[in-house]
Amino acid sequence: MSRLFHRLARPLATPETPGAFLGGLRLMAVDGSVFDLPDTQENARVFGYPGSRRGTRAAFPKARLVFLVEAGTHLLCDALISPYRRHERVQVRRLLRSLTPDMLLMWDRGLHSFRLVHETLATGAHYLGRVPANVKFEGVKPLADGSYLSGMVPDRKSRNQGIGRIPVRVIESTLESDGEAQTYRLITDLLDIERFPALLLAQHYHDRWEAENPLDEWKTHLNGRKVPVRSKTPRLVIQEIYGWLLTHWSVRCLMMQAAQPAQVSPLQLSFTGSVRVLRRAVPAFQTAQPQDQDFFSVGS
Repeated sequence: MSRLFHRLARPLATPETPGAFLGGLRLMAVDGSVFDLPDTQENARVFGYPGSRRGTRAAFPKARLVFLVEAGTHLLCDALISPYRRHERVQVRRLLRSLTPDMLLMWDRGLHSFRLVHETLATGAHYLGRVPANVKFEGVKPLADGSYLSGMVPDRKSRNQGIGRIPVRVIESTLESDGEAQTYRLITDLLDIERFPALLLAQHYHDRWEAENPLDEWKTHLNGRKVPVRSKTPRLVIQEIYGWLLTHWSVRCLMMQAAQPAQVSPLQLSFTGSVRVLRRAVPAFQTAQPQDQDFFSVGS
């Protein structure tokens, strides 16, 4: 299942796909989640329990999932399953293997790290990430659009490896909600303020939240069980999760193919409606002849 997923899963948006690109860069996002697993000795030994108060133990072992999603299509393009104890901030860096230079990777403040920025740039891709409130940046040069240039100081391990400061552009934005103003900061390597003005980047950063929607589609609408994972051994846990990843990717792939002729965003189509259509068509799929299966091809 994992080999099949990694062979098939990839971004499919074209420059004509509404909302999938910004300034010629494909919008991508990384995020993570955890899954409760059946409480067996095998699952507990491999995946582990979350922390709890002394003298107590969590009810279920948990598996950690990190994933890379194409924001304009909700296609999950890469994923990694690991024990709960492995922090998602470290695990998401392994997903950088799927980046290409035409991508703009977005992440939330909980994933911010010097290593993530450095390793993203090493792939040739670009980034737009939110930073925590406790991370400070010195204003080096103000820019005409209200953003400013600064530098990101390496962590101790990176500094010992001879890696120096990374130039960054800092964008500060304020949102008002229920009469309260909240300021948040973004950093990016996109320095061209004519092509990528601060307001444009701040507006499109909210596309990062598209990474949350595939999880809801999978856990709530596609799976629909109170216990998403039911396998009692680690090998089958991995197989089951990758099976659900493949199913979600297949549904989203067909939605992408349906949206293209109409020249609309695949995000405008109903995921639950698409799932109902596919479920009604399952008998026809089961009796389909080989010559009918080109419909499902996404290329080699």
